[in-house]
Amino acid sequence: MRDDLNKIADELKIDTKEYAGLLNITKNMLKTKSPDKMLDESKKGGLKKTLSAFDLIMLGIGVMIGSGIFTALGIATVGGNGTIGAGPAVIISMVLASFACIFSAMCYAEFATMIPVAGSAYLYTYATMGEFLAWIVGWCLIMEFLIGYIAVLSAWTGYLMEFIKGFAKYLPEWLYNPPIWLVQDYPTAFANLTKEGLSPDLIIPHIFGIPVCFSLPGILFTIIVAAILIRGIKESATMTGVLVFIKLGVIALFIITGAFYVKPEHWLPFAPNGLNGIFVGAFLIFFAYLGFDAISTAAEETKDPQKNLPIGIIGSLVLCTVVYILVALVLMGIAPMNEINLQAPLASAISSVGQNWVAGLISIGALAGLTSVLMVMMLAGTRILYAMARDGFLPKILKTLHPEYKTPWIITIIAAIICITGSTFLNISTAAELCNFGTFTSFIIVCVAVLILRKTEPNRERPFKVPFSPWFPLMGIICCGGLMFYSMRFLTTSKVLFPVWIVLGIIIYFIYGYNQQRKTEKISGK
Repeated sequence: MRDDLNKIADELKIDTKEYAGLLNITKNMLKTKSPDKMLDESKKGGLKKTLSAFDLIMLGIGVMIGSGIFTALGIATVGGNGTIGAGPAVIISMVLASFACIFSAMCYAEFATMIPVAGSAYLYTYATMGEFLAWIVGWCLIMEFLIGYIAVLSAWTGYLMEFIKGFAKYLPEWLYNPPIWLVQDYPTAFANLTKEGLSPDLIIPHIFGIPVCFSLPGILFTIIVAAILIRGIKESATMTGVLVFIKLGVIALFIITGAFYVKPEHWLPFAPNGLNGIFVGAFLIFFAYLGFDAISTAAEETKDPQKNLPIGIIGSLVLCTVVYILVALVLMGIAPMNEINLQAPLASAISSVGQNWVAGLISIGALAGLTSVLMVMMLAGTRILYAMARDGFLPKILKTLHPEYKTPWIITIIAAIICITGSTFLNISTAAELCNFGTFTSFIIVCVAVLILRKTEPNRERPFKVPFSPWFPLMGIICCGGLMFYSMRFLTTSKVLFPVWIVLGIIIYFIYGYNQQRKTEKISGK
């Protein structure tokens, strides 16, 4: 075999030593990590197993029912940023989005019960397709959770300012009407000022020619979120559970109160933009379904993960879909499509029928909902970074656990810094689109990984198995891949930034991760 390879190398005029080196690099990049070794390492890691199935469902609902129902629902219905909306047919868009999720959710559940270790799709890929693709998936997951955090933080700041303005007559002007450069990212502030006919360069201060524009409330809140996560995941889950009940109560109030004002004629025409609007709506509303994969990142801290993880993942997905459809039907039954407010669709709709007190409570619920989303997103992002540091792809200091709370406190601080920095130059739409790209990529690769491990380790114990394999994993690949590539026709900035992010990840892998892995192997004598 080697003689044949050398003969090919001679014919292609490739230096044999260079060829052997290239072959060795490729071999190293495809090295997998045994699931058994992952489980052994997790037992030495020291993360507490404190989460029940109920905690996991609360975490899933906490991240899914938030930005989607309070913000993305209006955009998917009406359209925005040059895209078309689905109209009342957004309920079909929701079913399509959840349909794309359910196949991937089952693949996540199979892996999470088989390898209940912090790391989610990153470790699942490491076990099947090697360290290079595992790194790329981990890099995409960081984009999904930390860049997604930036998108939600922008919406959180907007709802907070709207809530504060409701008390304008009792507060000083600097509090309810602060300078725009203290509450918005630079792209958003620039666009808003230009739209009003004002000069951004005159209003936004500059230091050494660099515009100073950031969300002060968002920065302060991010510091609080990081502090809570450092304190402990059980405390985070408890707080998230409280916030989930608040926003579910507010949403129930909207559905029950709004049902009395529904006019069925507002549901017509049902699909004003046809199939294109429905598919675009599915892509836009997909951001609302980011959450069930975040549950799997807490696998190592889950009690009885073989039983509780499938319940948490699939249960939260089904419950959220039902809630989304009910809210959408009431929203569009109250307000015609052309009267839906994109910034606060639920509050403005219920206010239009004279229920201002309900609108005020909805604003509170929106803040609670977005707060729980932010907590779960940062939790998931830090656990991905922790798993990658434990595997040697990132500096060892990043896997240091807090001596008292047993949480990855250094990584949590770094994640907070990344989110704060990114929130100054990424607007909500670009951040959400980038988040979707990272999510679709990880979903597709997890579906592929299930098929690979079914072939390479068919006898491994699987407490939960994806039914109708290989068809369900293949459907996950087709649905997620189709939505991702279809959406590129309507995107601009994000479809450029996504490849840049991937290239940056590849550079970091070869400069640090790859070399570090070889040093580790040399020390261990492998």
